[in-house]
Amino acid sequence: MSVLDSKVPKGPLKDKWTDYKNHIDLVNPANKRNIDVIIVGTGLAGGSAAATLAELGYNVKAFCYQDSPRRAHSIAAQGGINAAKNYQGDGDSIYRLFYDTVKGGDYRSREANVYRLAEVSANIIDQCVAQGVPFARDYGGQLDNRSFGGVLVSRTFYAKGQTGQQLLLGAYSAMNRQIARGKIQMFNRHEMLDVVKVNGKARGIIARNLVTGEIERHSAHAVVIASGGYGNVYFLSTNAMGSNATAAWKIHKKGAFFANPCYTQIHPTCIPRSGDYQSKLTLMSESLRNDGRIWVPKKMEDVLAIREGKLKPTQIAEEDRDYYLERRYPAFGNLVPRDVASRAAKERCDAGYGVNATGEAVYLDFKSAIERYGNEQAKLHGLNNPSKEKITELGEGIVRAKYGNLFQMYEKIVDQDPYKTPMMIYPATHYTMGGVWVDYNLMTTVEGLYCIGEANFSDHGANRLGASALMQGLADGYFVLPYTIGDYLSNEIRTGAIPTDTPEFEEAEKAVTDQINFFINNKGSHSVDYFHKKLGKIMWDKCGMSRNAAGLKEAMSEIKAVREEFYKEVNVPGSANEMNPELEKAGRVADFLELGELFAKDALMREESCGGHFREESVELDGEQKGEAKRNDAEFAYVSAWEYKGEPADAVLHKEQLEFKDIELKQRSYK
Repeated sequence: MSVLDSKVPKGPLKDKWTDYKNHIDLVNPANKRNIDVIIVGTGLAGGSAAATLAELGYNVKAFCYQDSPRRAHSIAAQGGINAAKNYQGDGDSIYRLFYDTVKGGDYRSREANVYRLAEVSANIIDQCVAQGVPFARDYGGQLDNRSFGGVLVSRTFYAKGQTGQQLLLGAYSAMNRQIARGKIQMFNRHEMLDVVKVNGKARGIIARNLVTGEIERHSAHAVVIASGGYGNVYFLSTNAMGSNATAAWKIHKKGAFFANPCYTQIHPTCIPRSGDYQSKLTLMSESLRNDGRIWVPKKMEDVLAIREGKLKPTQIAEEDRDYYLERRYPAFGNLVPRDVASRAAKERCDAGYGVNATGEAVYLDFKSAIERYGNEQAKLHGLNNPSKEKITELGEGIVRAKYGNLFQMYEKIVDQDPYKTPMMIYPATHYTMGGVWVDYNLMTTVEGLYCIGEANFSDHGANRLGASALMQGLADGYFVLPYTIGDYLSNEIRTGAIPTDTPEFEEAEKAVTDQINFFINNKGSHSVDYFHKKLGKIMWDKCGMSRNAAGLKEAMSEIKAVREEFYKEVNVPGSANEMNPELEKAGRVADFLELGELFAKDALMREESCGGHFREESVELDGEQKGEAKRNDAEFAYVSAWEYKGEPADAVLHKEQLEFKDIELKQRSYK
C-alpha cells in the first residue's frame, strides 16, 4: 500500500471539482483575520495566490528574492495562455483541452487535476480582462486566439510576445491593492532557506534578508511554495540566472516528496548558444511556429557553404530545403509538441545538417507567411497586380503586428534582420514538469505545506504543452488553492498566533546559519560558477534531450564527485552580513548538486521513453512510428515520488499509480 494519497474526490470527472467545493469546510470572514499564510515566490502562481487569499481576508506574508514581484521570471513568458473558450468556433471545449493536455503529457499526469485545470481555464481569461490585461483582439474587437504546438485548435490568448509580463502586471496590481490595505506584508529581497515544522505541520520559514544578511524567523498557519522550476540545474537554460530550486529542495529535505525530477522540457525555439562564456539562453516564443516554417538544407554541400559564409539561406532553392517537421509529421507539421520538435531538431543537427558554426542550429523561416499575409492584405486593399516589394511590405506589417517585439529581440541579440533572413534556433532547457509531489488539494506530504505553479509536478505529465504554464500558475493561485487551503485552515481557527521562539525555529535557524558560515569560511580555490558549469555540462550531455542507462549511471557518480569537490574547494568572497550574490549562488548550487543526482536516478529508474524523458533504449523499431519514443504503460504508468533519506542516491521511491478512466491510453502520434 502506497503512503501516497492523492485525495482525488469520488464521482464523475466533470463533477469532481464542483462537488468538492460544495462540501469543503469554510472559514468565516472574522476568523480569516486571525490566520496567517506564508507564500514563497511572487510570480504568476504566488502573486495570484497572495492577492486572492488577502482579498478573502487572510493575513499574507509574501516573499521574493527579487527587488519587486514585477521581476518574477513569469515576466519572461512570451507566447500566450491557454483557455477553453472556443471563441474561434473551431471545436474547442473543456474536454478537448483536458484531452490535449493529457495526451501532450504522454499520459503521465493525474486526470482529475488536468480536468480541473481545463475547467477553470475560462475563468482566468475573464479575471485577467477585468484586471486590464491587454490581450490581442481581432478586427471586430473580440479577444484573438492563436494556435500552439500539440493541438488542432486555436485557444491561446496572447499580448504580442509579452503575455507573461502583462499577466504578471495584472497579478501585481491585485497584490498592490492588498499591500496598501495591509493584508499582504511584502518581503522583497528575501530568500527562504528552510521550512519550520512543528508537530509535523508546516508552521513557518527561515529567510535571509539579501540586503543586510540578517536571518529572520517568520511563522504562519500554512506555508505555500510558489518558487518556480529547477531548469537552472543545467546552468545554461532559458531561465533567469536567479531562478533556483532552493525552496522546493529544502522542503523536500524536510519530508515533502519530490516527483518526476527527470521530466524536463527542452524548448525547440531558442537562440543557439554563441560560446562557452554564455550564462543563459534566450527563448523565442513557440507562437512563432504558427507562421514560421522550420527547415535545414537537403544537401550537405549547401550546409557547409552556409557555415563557411559562402552561401546565404535565402539563396537555397525551395526544392533544396528539408522542411523536416512537415515531412515527418504531416498532420501537425511545425506545430508538433515541444518534445517532438526538439528531438527532431537534434536528430537533423546530429546528422550533420546544423546551419551555424557549431552545427547546432536549424532555420525558422517567415518568408511563406510574409507572402501569404501580403497577398491577403493586397486583396483587402483592392490592389491589382501589386509588386513583389509591396506584397513583402504588407506581409511584414502583419508579422510585425503579431510578433514585432520578438523579431526586435532576435535582431538585437544575433544582429540579423529576421524579416530578411531566416532565424536560427536550437532546443534549450526551458521548463520542468517534475517538482514537489502534491495531492488534489495542492498539499505536499507535509501537513499544512502547499506547492503551486511550476514548483509542483501536478498538471503537465511528461511534457508541457505550450501556453499551459501561465494557465496552471494562475489556475492554482486564483481558483484552486483559495478553496483547498481554506478547507485545511478551517481547523486552525483556534490555534492562535504561532510563536517563533521555539526549539523548532531555533534548530532550523541554526542549520541555516551553519551552512552560511561554512561557505564564508571555506577558502577553496574555485568560484561557485565553476562548479555550476561542471554540473550543467554533465546534465546536458547525459540527462539532456536523450538519455541512456550507461550515461545516467556515469552522471550519478560524476555529480556526486562534483558535489564532494564543491564542499572542499568552493570559494565564496565577502561576508555573511551584507549583500553577497556569491553566497546566494553557493546555497542554490549546493541544492542543484543534490537535485541533479536525484534527477539522474529518476531517469535511470524510468526505463521507457515518454514526453520530455527520452531513453535511447526505448524506441519504436518499426512501423509508422519507427524512431519515435516508446512508452511502457504496463510498468511505468505512475508518478515517481522520492522520499529524502540523506544522500540523493539513497532516496526511496513511492509510486502513485495513474488511472485513466476518461481517456484511452494510446500511442502518441502526430503523423
